[in-house]
Amino acid sequence: MNAVRGTPDDTTPGVVEHVVLPVIPGREAEFEAAFAEARVIVAASPGFRRLSLSRGIESPNEYLLLIEWDTLEAHQVGFRGSPAYERWRELLHRFYDPFPDVAHFVERVDLSVPDRPVRRSAAPG
Repeated sequence: MNAVRGTPDDTTPGVVEHVVLPVIPGREAEFEAAFAEARVIVAASPGFRRLSLSRGIESPNEYLLLIEWDTLEAHQVGFRGSPAYERWRELLHRFYDPFPDVAHFVERVDLSVPDRPVRRSAAPG
């Protein structure tokens, strides 16, 4: 446990929120600008660990959002029950059609390679 926050530390597996975001075609740049503001909001939430947002190659209007939380409750009760979530909704929910489904996962295997640089490819579209 993290003594400062009373939550699991980085060695404890967190809960990964998985969402495929179907952004209305033609609004991707506007969505990404709004997301730049929204990510600061979620990052300030208790229990937040990290996030990644990836853009689809085959479907460039789809984005994969992965957010790691200390616990499921940190997301579903803490963040979703907060005023910060209201602002998140205002910024982002207008871009989705249809509205996305959210699922949660617990990591079982980590195959990341330490000390290996991440290769970045050109962004679609």
